Amino acid sequence: MKNEVQQSAPAGAVYALGLIGAAIYFIMHSAGFWGVIMAILKAIVWPAVLVYKLLAFIGA
Repeated sequence: MKNEVQQSAPAGAVYALGLIGAAIYFIMHSAGFWGVIMAILKAIVWPAVLVYKLLAFIGA
């Protein structure tokens, strides 16, 4: 029996850096406690919004 392992560490590292960068950006532009909470939530979901907008732009 052969074990197959997919290695996706580079993609995870790029996503993590994007998440950290987005969190810093959104937190810098927020005000108050709930603004920081919303900034963290925005940082988590921004890739999904980006892909949605890109697909809408190209008409897919």
